[in-house]
Amino acid sequence: MTQLLRRPLVIILAGCLISTVGFGARSTFGLFLEPMTAARGWGRETFAMALALQNLCWGLVLPFASALADRYGPSRVLTVGAVVYGAGVWGMAMTSSALGFNLLAGVLTGTGIALTSFSIALAAMVQVVPTHRQTLVLGLGTAAGSAGQVLFSPLSQALIGAHGWSSALVILASLVLVVVPAAWLLPPADTPEASASRQALTQTLGQAVREALKHRGYLLLTVGFFVCGFHVAFITVHFPAYVKDLGLPAQVGAYAIALIGLFNIAGSILSGLAGQRWPMRHGLAVIYALRAVAITALLLLPKTSLSMLVFASAMGLLWLSTVPLTSGIVARVFGPRYMATLFGIVFLSHQLGSFSGVWLGGYLYDKIGAYDLVWWTGVGLSLLATLIHLPIDERPLRREPLLARAEAPHA
Repeated sequence: MTQLLRRPLVIILAGCLISTVGFGARSTFGLFLEPMTAARGWGRETFAMALALQNLCWGLVLPFASALADRYGPSRVLTVGAVVYGAGVWGMAMTSSALGFNLLAGVLTGTGIALTSFSIALAAMVQVVPTHRQTLVLGLGTAAGSAGQVLFSPLSQALIGAHGWSSALVILASLVLVVVPAAWLLPPADTPEASASRQALTQTLGQAVREALKHRGYLLLTVGFFVCGFHVAFITVHFPAYVKDLGLPAQVGAYAIALIGLFNIAGSILSGLAGQRWPMRHGLAVIYALRAVAITALLLLPKTSLSMLVFASAMGLLWLSTVPLTSGIVARVFGPRYMATLFGIVFLSHQLGSFSGVWLGGYLYDKIGAYDLVWWTGVGLSLLATLIHLPIDERPLRREPLLARAEAPHA
């Protein structure tokens, strides 16, 4: 039975389930913006600040969570994370003060999201497949997160309509705990593959981090991922409210978020397949350029329910299709041994972008009553990211094996 549960297919399915639940639950928070602010008498900046803090805490905690997963295995980290995540979402429904909401929705939930991050699951999945299959598996894991978005967005909207936003949050908190049993199907830190990797290289975790921070391509990748976070978080949190501000039905916003997730399933898988055939840096440049085109079209074309859904579908193809390529470059250049930690650092930049996008959206809306300036900022950042990714060197680094070092003094 133990051997059956450790088969690559079982591990990949468990990782996909973790990605589905963890990502799906947090992708619905934007649906609560309008009903919660109306019920609590808050401005949108209050809600946006809490979600911005959530993204920031996610980014700040993730490198440490990833390091713990690399050292002790992902199961314990994900289990603790699921409990913290669930408690934070439950607390969002219970608190009535802005400060409490910032602490629960921002700090506690953000910490839980970091500890259950799909990137930890992706790193575990990569360890059980050969190198030439890595980007495809990363694409599947990312697509699973989007499947969660497809499932959870209409489910949450239905729960809000049927039971109110408070009860909907309590139900979401319960669903997050599905991560716990799935986490214990992932490989421990002392798998044969991990042991072989430790024996083959002289590197410690600290040395791996220092090596990465001296690599120009890694730094460019980190800067570019800020832009992805800016787009994704701003749209996730503010797009449903943006749709309602246009006088369109609330269901259009929920369907749009679901469509983003649906089309991202295809986008993530296609991105993973493309990463096996073409340079991953070129794929990233194309994705960011097309994002600029999609946002510009949204701003210039008539604002109808159809145009909102078409935009959501286009952005869905470009949504997290950056993740298989970004994490794929990290795995290819530095190897899979410390991938969770190294990608966690890159992801911190993503979450700094998320903080900026979510907070700026709420701040400017309260100041000028519109989101247009944030949308145009997103266009400019897309063009910058397109240029940043082109010079990245994604060739694997060559390192001296431990055996060679050991034998050198006797030569």
